[in-house]
Amino acid sequence: MNRIIYAFLLVVVFSSCSQYQRAIKSEDPAVKLEVATKMYEAEKYEKAIRLFEQLAPGFRGKPQSEDLFYMFSQSYYKTKQYYLSGYQFESFAALYPKSAKAEEALFLSAKSYSELSPVYTLDQVDTDKAIIKLQSFIDKYPNSQYLSEANELVKKLREKLEKKAFEIAKQYNTVSDFKPAIKALDIFLADYPGTPYKEKALYYKFDSCYQLAINSVPGKMQERLNAAKAAYATLMKFNANTEYKKIADEMLVRIDKDLQQFSK
Repeated sequence: MNRIIYAFLLVVVFSSCSQYQRAIKSEDPAVKLEVATKMYEAEKYEKAIRLFEQLAPGFRGKPQSEDLFYMFSQSYYKTKQYYLSGYQFESFAALYPKSAKAEEALFLSAKSYSELSPVYTLDQVDTDKAIIKLQSFIDKYPNSQYLSEANELVKKLREKLEKKAFEIAKQYNTVSDFKPAIKALDIFLADYPGTPYKEKALYYKFDSCYQLAINSVPGKMQERLNAAKAAYATLMKFNANTEYKKIADEMLVRIDKDLQQFSK
């Protein structure tokens, strides 16, 4: 009995393979579309893609083209080929604006671009592009069933940009380039007033002001010490119990001591 089942399965597999190979070589678009659809429904997306790629150029404008291009786009998405799915879904939404699938297609296009967003340490061009695409979708479909997910994706992408901006500003402090650090941290705090990195940014600004001041030439030291003292006050105003309080208080003692020479 087991041999019969095994033999039957082999026949099915070989039949499917030979059917697919015949479709690849066939000059008949109807044959290709039928097999491509079967491959898609069987979740054999890579095989479906190969057939859809052959069919796509000649099917634009034809009655079957809407379903074909939707399956084509989904096949790219299911195989995580996000550059291609983003492009194909966006093209689908543009070609078939009245389609029942247009809203879903535009969302999946934007989501595809969000999947391309890299870790925050890398260039964020794709992150910026994804935010633009998602925001465009949100503006076009403010009552969409995908609205909540779209907003959440935008939030996560913006948090990534925020973290990158903070790490870049902080890096100036790390490499002891204190004047650019102060400027970069000021810009960061202005751009992201509600950032969860605010306390850290305020501390690193204070530290940068402090290091710049105590290493200054005499002619600039008093002004820079006072700037550092102001940065300390801003940090404490934000959080009097900051995790940096002990080291910040020690730095303030040094600032006050160095300022005494200018009061004589």
